Amino acid sequence: MHPAPSVIIFTTLSGLGFGLLFFLGLGMPDVTGWVAFVFFVIAYGLSVGGLMASTFHLGHPERAWKAFTQWRSSWLSREGWCAVIALTVMGLYAIGAVFLGQKWSVLGVIGSVFSLATVFTTSMIYTQLKTIPRWNMKLTPALFLSFGLAGGALLAGQTRLAVPLLLIAATIQALYWWQGDKAFAKSGTNLGTATGLGSRGEVRAFEPPHTGTNYLLREFVHVVGRKHAEKLRIISFLLAFFVPVVLLFLPFNHFFALIAVVSHLAGVAVSRWLFFAQAEHVVGLYYGKR
Repeated sequence: MHPAPSVIIFTTLSGLGFGLLFFLGLGMPDVTGWVAFVFFVIAYGLSVGGLMASTFHLGHPERAWKAFTQWRSSWLSREGWCAVIALTVMGLYAIGAVFLGQKWSVLGVIGSVFSLATVFTTSMIYTQLKTIPRWNMKLTPALFLSFGLAGGALLAGQTRLAVPLLLIAATIQALYWWQGDKAFAKSGTNLGTATGLGSRGEVRAFEPPHTGTNYLLREFVHVVGRKHAEKLRIISFLLAFFVPVVLLFLPFNHFFALIAVVSHLAGVAVSRWLFFAQAEHVVGLYYGKR
C-alpha cells in the first residue's frame, strides 16, 4: 500500500493521544489544576490532531460527517462515534480536574473505556480487509492496543507500567512482523484464485494489463526492498522500545523522560510507515507484483 503521510500521522498521534487519555481517566497521574491542564492539552493535541490528519487523504473531507450514519456496518463509523464520545466525556472530566479540583471517577472510567475502544476500532478498519493478508490478522488490533497503552503510560509518566507495556508491545511487534511476512503466502491467494482459472492448472501472466501506471498501481502496489525494510525495522525497534526502556531504568530526569517520549514517537512513526508500505494488496497479482 502507498504509505500516505496523513494516515501515518493519524495512526501514530491518535494512538498515543487516546492512550494518554485512557490513563488520565483512571487518575494516572493523580493531578489537578494547571498540571492536569498540561496533560489534557497534550492528550487532546495528539488525539484531535491525529483525527484531523486522517481527513487529508479523503477525496471529499467535507462529507466525512456522513460516515457517522453507518455505525451498524462500518468500523470507520464506529471509530468516529467512539472518538466523539471519548473526547466529550474526557472533556467533562478535564473540567472537573482542571478548574474544580474534582475527580469524577465515573466519567473518568467511561472516558477511558471509549478512549481504548477508539484505538481498537481504528485497528479494525485495517484488520477486516481480507484483500490485505498482512493486516487481516488477530495481531493487528493487539499491535494497535499495545502501542496505545505503552505510549500512553510513557506520556503519563507511569514508569512502572510503561516498562512492561513497552516490552509487551515490542514482543507483539516482533510477532506481527514474523507472521505478517508469511501472511500473503498462507492466505492461498495467487494469480489462479484471483482470475478463477486455478482449477485448470498453473496460471501466469503473459503480459501486463497495460503499459502505463494507474490508480491501483499508485495506491495499492508499493514494493519495499527486503534489506531496506530490515533496516527500518531495526531503527523502529530501537527507537520505539529499546531507547525508552533503557532511559526509564536510569534515575528519573525530565530531560531523559522527554527523550524517551520523542524516541518512542519516532519509532512508532517508522513502524506505521512499514505497516502501510509492506501491506501487500492482492490486486498486485494482476500486475505481477506479488
